[in-house]
Amino acid sequence: MVNWKLILSIAKTHLLTKVKQTSIAALGVTFGIGAYITLVCFMTGLNTMLDNLILNQTPHIHIYNEIKPSKTQPIDLYDELQNSLNIVHSVKPKITQKKIHNALPIMDYLTNNENVMAVLPQIETQIFYIAGSIEIGGNITGIDPIAEATHFNLNNNIIEGSAEDLNVTDNSIILGVGIADRMSLKVGDRVQLSPLDGGLFPLKIVGIFQSGIADIDAIQSFTNIKTIQQILGKPKNYITDINVKLTDIKNAPEMAKQIEKQFDLRAIDIQTANAQFETGTTIRNLITYAVSITLLIVAGFGIYNILNMLIYEKMNDIAILKATGFSGRDVKLIFMSQAMIIGFLGGVLGLLIGLGLTSFIGTLPFNTEALPTIETYPINLNPLFFVIGFSFAMISTFLAGYLPSKRAEKIDPVKIIRGQ
Repeated sequence: MVNWKLILSIAKTHLLTKVKQTSIAALGVTFGIGAYITLVCFMTGLNTMLDNLILNQTPHIHIYNEIKPSKTQPIDLYDELQNSLNIVHSVKPKITQKKIHNALPIMDYLTNNENVMAVLPQIETQIFYIAGSIEIGGNITGIDPIAEATHFNLNNNIIEGSAEDLNVTDNSIILGVGIADRMSLKVGDRVQLSPLDGGLFPLKIVGIFQSGIADIDAIQSFTNIKTIQQILGKPKNYITDINVKLTDIKNAPEMAKQIEKQFDLRAIDIQTANAQFETGTTIRNLITYAVSITLLIVAGFGIYNILNMLIYEKMNDIAILKATGFSGRDVKLIFMSQAMIIGFLGGVLGLLIGLGLTSFIGTLPFNTEALPTIETYPINLNPLFFVIGFSFAMISTFLAGYLPSKRAEKIDPVKIIRGQ
């Protein structure tokens, strides 16, 4: 039966007699775990922030009427040429309307689907912004402000005003920061809009938004659906786009295909629309975890080297222990205990240092024009990271101590004493 009290007492004595080496070994674990926690919490927090900027503002499925060339050309209607090779040059897109036919019944149908969280209508059109003698071309999107704020975090990009102001104020507009700067406009001013078919419509500015993409902020604005329908002179069922948010984003590709087949409309799922972004996220995550694991492995090698040297220096002690009746297994447990104590102390200190550093980083100001609503650096204090870090500290110290302790178990005390 193992006398753990005696074994731990001897292990403690060995560690305290070599405080410098013990401290170095523990610090190797501490800084390895601390660096791992800091890096993985910061990098995953940054990746989560970037993902949310895209995923929270992008519909899971975007439905619209695609303008494309007709698959059937007039020459294909001649029966005499059915078995011939017909080549048509300079094919033009067929005349079609941007409006989605039967948009309201389609929205009702999608709303009743158990996989659908929200269905939001939109109207997109090109217009001219006019303020005094200044005239700038751009885009305006008619939206349901409250629904957009609820499901796609519209308020996160509004730096002045809010989506609620757009909802309660008649003939109002939220202007892109680029347009506002170029036309010297601010909240409370009025800007005149002219659609492509002519006419002037004055709208009150109730908000300024900034997406972080200068090219978009220089042309884009938002108003409510009722206002844009009045500007375009269209009826209440005039809808050009439908955005769908699902309960499970994984269902988006399959459902998009079903919508295209069922309604003869173009449906783009979020994975297809953001394929390049997802590739970048995957690569960033791989780099983060690769560097983190490398830090932990380096810490493990440091422990191994120190324990290996400690055993060589303790040859006399090992010989005496065996000569006084300790078995090879007892000697192995003594050195394994030392490794686990070092791993435990270093792991706990590493977690505290990692928590302190990540908390400090989370308080640092993060000022950038591209992300005006984010005030501090993003961090992700996922408890799983701390569990993984501490577990690796214990596992790495166990493995680092096992091989040297195995060697100590096989030492012949007679050879050591004779060598003296």
